[in-house]
Amino acid sequence: MAPTLVLILGAALLVAVGVYLLLERSLTRIIIGFALLSNGINLTILASGGDAGAPPLIGRNDPRAIADPLPQAFALTAIVITLGMTAFLLAMAYRAWQLNGHDEVQDDLEDRRIANRELREKIAQRRLDDDGTPVEDDAAAQRDETSGVGGGTS
Repeated sequence: MAPTLVLILGAALLVAVGVYLLLERSLTRIIIGFALLSNGINLTILASGGDAGAPPLIGRNDPRAIADPLPQAFALTAIVITLGMTAFLLAMAYRAWQLNGHDEVQDDLEDRRIANRELREKIAQRRLDDDGTPVEDDAAAQRDETSGVGGGTS
Protein backbone atom coordinates (compact mmCIF):
# COMPACT_ATOMS: atom_id res chain seq x y z
CA MET A 1 0.00 0.00 0.00
CA ALA A 2 2.91 2.41 0.66
CA PRO A 3 4.22 2.52 -2.93
CA THR A 4 0.73 3.31 -4.21
CA LEU A 5 0.34 6.10 -1.65
CA VAL A 6 3.72 7.52 -2.65
CA LEU A 7 2.71 7.37 -6.31
CA ILE A 8 -0.59 9.13 -5.61
CA LEU A 9 1.09 11.85 -3.52
CA GLY A 10 3.72 12.33 -6.23
CA ALA A 11 1.02 12.51 -8.90
CA ALA A 12 -0.97 15.02 -6.84
CA LEU A 13 2.12 17.19 -6.42
CA LEU A 14 2.88 17.05 -10.16
CA VAL A 15 -0.72 17.91 -11.06
CA ALA A 16 -0.84 20.79 -8.55
CA VAL A 17 2.41 22.34 -9.78
CA GLY A 18 1.36 21.73 -13.40
CA VAL A 19 -1.97 23.51 -12.96
CA TYR A 20 -0.24 26.40 -11.19
CA LEU A 21 2.20 26.80 -14.08
CA LEU A 22 -0.57 26.51 -16.67
CA LEU A 23 -2.16 29.62 -15.18
CA GLU A 24 0.95 31.73 -15.81
CA ARG A 25 1.25 34.16 -18.74
CA SER A 26 4.61 32.92 -20.05
CA LEU A 27 4.44 30.23 -22.76
CA THR A 28 7.58 28.61 -21.39
CA ARG A 29 5.93 28.12 -18.01
CA ILE A 30 2.75 26.90 -19.69
CA ILE A 31 4.74 24.24 -21.57
CA ILE A 32 6.51 23.10 -18.39
CA GLY A 33 3.16 23.05 -16.55
CA PHE A 34 1.58 20.99 -19.32
CA ALA A 35 4.44 18.46 -19.14
CA LEU A 36 4.18 18.19 -15.35
CA LEU A 37 0.39 17.88 -15.48
CA SER A 38 0.53 15.11 -18.07
CA ASN A 39 3.20 13.20 -16.11
CA GLY A 40 1.07 13.47 -12.96
CA ILE A 41 -1.96 12.14 -14.81
CA ASN A 42 0.11 9.28 -16.26
CA LEU A 43 1.25 8.35 -12.75
CA THR A 44 -2.38 8.35 -11.62
CA ILE A 45 -3.37 6.08 -14.50
CA LEU A 46 -0.53 3.67 -13.76
CA ALA A 47 -1.28 3.65 -10.02
CA SER A 48 -4.90 2.78 -10.82
CA GLY A 49 -3.68 -0.41 -12.47
CA GLY A 50 -2.80 -1.95 -9.13
CA ASP A 51 0.23 -4.04 -8.23
CA ALA A 52 2.59 -5.38 -10.84
CA GLY A 53 1.75 -8.86 -12.01
CA ALA A 54 2.65 -11.43 -14.57
CA PRO A 55 2.65 -10.54 -18.27
CA PRO A 56 -0.90 -10.52 -19.65
CA LEU A 57 -0.49 -13.60 -21.84
CA ILE A 58 -3.49 -15.92 -21.61
CA GLY A 59 -2.59 -19.57 -21.16
CA ARG A 60 0.94 -18.99 -19.89
CA ASN A 61 0.14 -17.51 -16.47
CA ASP A 62 -2.52 -17.83 -13.84
CA PRO A 63 -5.38 -15.38 -14.75
CA ARG A 64 -5.47 -14.07 -11.18
CA ALA A 65 -1.75 -13.09 -11.33
CA ILE A 66 -1.96 -11.26 -14.67
CA ALA A 67 -1.39 -7.50 -14.63
CA ASP A 68 -4.10 -5.27 -16.08
CA PRO A 69 -2.83 -4.06 -19.48
CA LEU A 70 -5.48 -1.34 -19.93
CA PRO A 71 -3.86 1.34 -17.68
CA GLN A 72 -0.54 0.69 -19.42
CA ALA A 73 -2.15 1.20 -22.82
CA PHE A 74 -3.85 4.38 -21.64
CA ALA A 75 -0.57 5.73 -20.27
CA LEU A 76 1.25 4.92 -23.51
CA THR A 77 -1.45 6.67 -25.53
CA ALA A 78 -1.30 9.67 -23.19
CA ILE A 79 2.48 9.86 -23.62
CA VAL A 80 2.12 9.97 -27.41
CA ILE A 81 -0.57 12.67 -27.22
CA THR A 82 1.54 14.66 -24.75
CA LEU A 83 4.51 14.49 -27.11
CA GLY A 84 2.42 15.90 -29.96
CA MET A 85 0.93 18.66 -27.82
CA THR A 86 4.35 19.60 -26.43
CA ALA A 87 5.77 19.85 -29.94
CA PHE A 88 2.86 22.09 -30.94
CA LEU A 89 3.28 24.33 -27.88
CA LEU A 90 7.03 24.60 -28.47
CA ALA A 91 6.43 25.63 -32.07
CA MET A 92 3.87 28.19 -30.93
CA ALA A 93 6.27 29.58 -28.30
CA TYR A 94 9.08 29.81 -30.85
CA ARG A 95 6.84 31.65 -33.32
CA ALA A 96 5.63 34.03 -30.61
CA TRP A 97 9.25 34.72 -29.69
CA GLN A 98 10.08 35.45 -33.35
CA LEU A 99 7.14 37.82 -33.79
CA ASN A 100 7.07 39.61 -30.43
CA GLY A 101 10.48 39.15 -28.86
CA HIS A 102 8.87 37.65 -25.73
CA ASP A 103 6.72 34.67 -24.88
CA GLU A 104 4.04 36.35 -22.80
CA VAL A 105 0.45 35.49 -23.69
CA GLN A 106 -1.60 38.65 -24.19
CA ASP A 107 -5.32 39.13 -23.71
CA ASP A 108 -7.29 39.64 -26.86
CA LEU A 109 -10.11 42.12 -27.31
CA GLU A 110 -12.79 39.47 -26.84
CA ASP A 111 -11.36 38.53 -23.42
CA ARG A 112 -11.44 42.16 -22.33
CA ARG A 113 -15.03 42.54 -23.55
CA ILE A 114 -16.12 39.51 -21.56
CA ALA A 115 -14.24 40.72 -18.48
CA ASN A 116 -15.99 44.12 -18.66
CA ARG A 117 -19.45 42.59 -19.17
CA GLU A 118 -20.11 42.39 -15.43
CA LEU A 119 -19.34 46.09 -14.99
CA ARG A 120 -21.65 46.99 -17.87
CA GLU A 121 -24.42 44.87 -16.35
CA LYS A 122 -24.01 46.64 -13.01
CA ILE A 123 -24.15 50.01 -14.74
CA ALA A 124 -27.27 49.02 -16.64
CA GLN A 125 -28.83 47.62 -13.49
CA ARG A 126 -28.18 50.62 -11.27
CA ARG A 127 -28.18 53.22 -14.06
CA LEU A 128 -25.04 54.94 -12.80
CA ASP A 129 -24.12 58.47 -13.82
CA ASP A 130 -20.67 59.44 -15.10
CA ASP A 131 -19.49 60.21 -11.56
CA GLY A 132 -20.71 56.83 -10.27
CA THR A 133 -23.80 57.99 -8.39
CA PRO A 134 -27.19 56.47 -9.19
CA VAL A 135 -29.31 58.53 -11.59
CA GLU A 136 -32.32 58.28 -9.27
CA ASP A 137 -30.39 60.03 -6.46
CA ASP A 138 -29.42 62.89 -8.77
CA ALA A 139 -32.98 63.22 -10.02
CA ALA A 140 -34.37 63.48 -6.49
CA ALA A 141 -31.85 66.15 -5.56
CA GLN A 142 -32.66 68.34 -8.56
CA ARG A 143 -35.42 70.96 -8.36
CA ASP A 144 -38.42 70.19 -10.52
CA GLU A 145 -38.94 73.34 -12.57
CA THR A 146 -42.38 72.25 -13.80
CA SER A 147 -43.99 71.90 -10.38
CA GLY A 148 -46.44 74.62 -9.56
CA VAL A 149 -46.45 76.01 -13.09
CA GLY A 150 -49.77 75.83 -14.89
CA GLY A 151 -51.61 74.23 -12.02
CA GLY A 152 -49.88 70.84 -12.49
CA THR A 153 -51.59 67.62 -13.47
CA SER A 154 -52.14 64.60 -11.31
